[in-house]
Amino acid sequence: MVNRERLLASFLDLLRINSPSRQEGDVAVFARRALEEMGFQVCQDDAGQAVGGQTGNIVATLPGASDDAPRILLCAHMDTVQPTDGIRIIREDGIIRQEGAAVLGADDKAGIAAILEGVRSALESGGRLGQIQVLLLICEEIGLLGSKHLDMSLVDSDFGYVFDSGRPVGHLVSEAPSHDNIAVQITGKAAHAGVCPEEGASAIRAAALAISRMPLGRIDHETTANVGVISGGTARNIVPEKCEVKAEARSRDESKLQRQVALMRQAFEDAARETGCTAQIEISRQYLGYKHSREAPLVQLALRAAADIGMTMDLLPHGGGSDCNILNEKGLPSAVVGVGYDRIHTPEESITEDELVRCAELVRALALAAGDA
Repeated sequence: MVNRERLLASFLDLLRINSPSRQEGDVAVFARRALEEMGFQVCQDDAGQAVGGQTGNIVATLPGASDDAPRILLCAHMDTVQPTDGIRIIREDGIIRQEGAAVLGADDKAGIAAILEGVRSALESGGRLGQIQVLLLICEEIGLLGSKHLDMSLVDSDFGYVFDSGRPVGHLVSEAPSHDNIAVQITGKAAHAGVCPEEGASAIRAAALAISRMPLGRIDHETTANVGVISGGTARNIVPEKCEVKAEARSRDESKLQRQVALMRQAFEDAARETGCTAQIEISRQYLGYKHSREAPLVQLALRAAADIGMTMDLLPHGGGSDCNILNEKGLPSAVVGVGYDRIHTPEESITEDELVRCAELVRALALAAGDA
């Protein structure tokens, strides 16, 4: 079994390290020391240099005793949203939270702690293990930059598990969407709003007309769309010449995503033309979706590991993206695993001690199940 007190001590030490994106250096030092003590060969790539950060991604490899075992990768990210400086940690009734305006940072330091303890306890069990890699990424919270700049030549695994999701602990995200960003610059014509408004062309009006015509929110069980940012105009008495709109669309079905994006593009183009404006539209793919069947080797191993510790593992679709999307896109089959934290990115973020322990037990079970495969 995992060492509960050692796990909790490690987690609390990680929480006390302030590590917003691009400032993960101290977490990297902490993790590297722990991994080297377990016998891992630890490398660091150049992703930090590419994104202007303190450290690169950590890629650690533990050679296995069994050459026939699947080579598994265990992944988490080292950065947190801000603010985590000045954190005041509270342990009460088996729940770990913080008090004040900061964010706890269990996303994703709980994932790191569970991986470190799970592997350590698997080694202490004396069980036969295959090769294990631990991948700790930077800058997940600001656009998956660490995984996007990951040096894949350092990765030597058959498939991976990304410990970066909330409740229930141990669920497996078997499907995740593709995501397109839509940036729109609408240009109209300025005019005095009280003297000669008819001589102007309102870029804000064009944006509003377009947004009123497009489907948004929950489109269907696989597809969502959102307009998140609108900015424009210079004064209330001037017909606005410029308006910028930032929107997105996601779907687990590529054809649905393309159709939704096309509808949004068309709405902006039509509204701009009808109001005497022009629309410059840029669409960028943020990440590709993935889908793993129940029969996939990485899913089968996870189900077996969960069963070994009496855990029910649900296979769930998800509407968000993660480093896992990038790993799949780069050719490493991977799935997100639930860590058990709650209300992330808010001052109310928390995790129960029991759920953190269960997550570490799942890591241990994955390592042992892979060695026995």
